[in-house]
Amino acid sequence: MKNVLILTHQSDFLWKFELENVRLLQALDFVVHYASNSSEDGHHYDLRELDRLGVIYHEIPIARSPYMLRMNFEALYQLLVLIENEEIDLIHCHTPVGGVLGRLAARLSKRHPIVIYTAHGFHFYKGAPLLNQVLYRAAEHALAPLTDALVVINQEDYAAAKRMRPRKGGKVCFVPGVGLDLVKFRPADPAERAKMREKLGIRPEDFFVLSVGEMNRNKNHVTAMRAILRLRRSALSNGRRIIYGICGDGYFMNEAKQYAAGLGLSEDVRFFGYQRKMRDFYGAADVTVFPSIREGLGMAGLESLAMGVPVVAAENRGTREYMLDGRNGYVCAPRDVDGFASGIRKIMEMTPGERKKMADRCTKSAQRFSKERTRRRMLALYEELTLRREHSGIR
Repeated sequence: MKNVLILTHQSDFLWKFELENVRLLQALDFVVHYASNSSEDGHHYDLRELDRLGVIYHEIPIARSPYMLRMNFEALYQLLVLIENEEIDLIHCHTPVGGVLGRLAARLSKRHPIVIYTAHGFHFYKGAPLLNQVLYRAAEHALAPLTDALVVINQEDYAAAKRMRPRKGGKVCFVPGVGLDLVKFRPADPAERAKMREKLGIRPEDFFVLSVGEMNRNKNHVTAMRAILRLRRSALSNGRRIIYGICGDGYFMNEAKQYAAGLGLSEDVRFFGYQRKMRDFYGAADVTVFPSIREGLGMAGLESLAMGVPVVAAENRGTREYMLDGRNGYVCAPRDVDGFASGIRKIMEMTPGERKKMADRCTKSAQRFSKERTRRRMLALYEELTLRREHSGIR
């Protein structure tokens, strides 16, 4: 019997990003264990659902912050016990702290399991604060020799990862994200779109702007709100109302609501909270605004594009992977309020024919991020590392 441990600090992570990998590992006859911290903010799933998936859950007190040393040392100790008791052969760790603890635990364990670390966006990206550039870069280089496979999801991180030195025989892999479900996220037909808008209380004449993502400062919702404010008066003079909907929750929720009220946008900005059925929201939207200061890739942008909904995005290493300025939306600097307002206005003023052409380009630009493509690459990686483990035995 082979045992794999998927490790991250946030328990929602498996449902959001790892379901396909769970299926792949189970198809390779692995028993899948999942360790995370369900007390972290933003937990939206009943852990009993893991039983249906055939996944064994372990509560580990991993803290989001690397500076919560006492909590993370306790998590490291519990991981060492888990690895030995459950006879873990492979660890696939995610998120910065999960990546640190998973690799340290594998190194300290007598079993020395194979380690995969997926970096969903290094914290020393171009433009990051100097402290991030120094500390996080140094940490990743120091931990690389404890890593059998370092997986990255964008070209900027791939270039940085290639300068690191994984364990002897290890490798750096580029995988285009966690995989986009092109069956689920496909363009809605007119009747379906009308039904979606009616369900959300969006009138036919309204212009619906959507943002999707955790409510935190990095997602930069305030810039989008300020852009909406600049467009509001001209839209109303033309008999249209702009509605800005935000799907997501987090610590910034109350502050964002207060900010919207301060701008006089309380009735124009709608906070939908965390949503599991995002197709209805993308299908109802006229444009998706994606103003994140940093992104590893940004599945929200890709899901919108796959549904034929153009994106006005902040330029960052994630959106550079798929945004084509003027083709599938518009790109501007993260805090460029005028740039976001201009991009939204251009889409508002498009003729039906122009909109159709852009929608077609949107769906086409998302195709190469399909879950089938990601699945093939991850399956090949899991098979390669499994064979290495079987041939070499416990290292």
